[in-house]
Amino acid sequence: MKKVCFLGGGNMASAMLAGLRRAHPAVVCHVIEPFAEARARLADSGAVLHESPNQAAVEGADAVVLAVKPQVLREACAALRAHLRGELVVSIAAGTTLGSIGQWLQSSEEATPYTRIVRTMPNTPALIGQGITGVYAPETLAAGDIEAALSLMRSCGEVVRVNDEAMIDAVTAVSGSGPAYVFHWIESMIAAAEGVGFNAADARTLVLATLKGATTLAAQSNEPPSVLRERVTSKGGTTAAALAVIGERGVQAALIDAVAAARDRGRELGRGGH
Repeated sequence: MKKVCFLGGGNMASAMLAGLRRAHPAVVCHVIEPFAEARARLADSGAVLHESPNQAAVEGADAVVLAVKPQVLREACAALRAHLRGELVVSIAAGTTLGSIGQWLQSSEEATPYTRIVRTMPNTPALIGQGITGVYAPETLAAGDIEAALSLMRSCGEVVRVNDEAMIDAVTAVSGSGPAYVFHWIESMIAAAEGVGFNAADARTLVLATLKGATTLAAQSNEPPSVLRERVTSKGGTTAAALAVIGERGVQAALIDAVAAARDRGRELGRGGH
């Protein structure tokens, strides 16, 4: 991979840039970002920055990454399409279907929709090379295009390929939005630790080490999380008392409903909802 162009320079693009730099140090990255403040944040990224789409940014890119918010993607595609020469387009926009993107990128109303597109959903731990990305690539795409998209996203962490485009909305709900759920849980556990007497620094250390250890153990174990949970939970003990409260408050049900709500919002965005 020699050249990648990002349309949009927000948080996710910044995370992917960092992952690309780590995995492919020689790659030349271009970022098209209209807002001066965002370009200023990217000043030390090593990327070539552009205020608007142009031939120099796009031409010959191994991938053009659509990294703008879904609400402005149609407008952004309209500005980009005149500069495309058939490059592979990789979308990371939540909710927006390949069909819509293909129509927005077609060169004229009489032309056929643009089809050299892969739809993905990464997450922000890509910033440290620990991301996870869902990828949907139509079977009609060339094998080289599919592998290029997978290689691009692997630079940010793990990749899960799905065979149904609708599942990208589910990926968005589980892993795309998932870091926010985890950060919320971290906030809550730190607050709880402070509530039982720890200072802020010790509370943070205890919580982060506990979560890191537990998730690493779960990842390395062949046993399901339910078994690992049961091993920590003695009948009538402290953990059982805590889990009883969590159960009474419906925390698991709330999380399941939250993921479904995120998936449904992705679908709504795909239908043009704001």
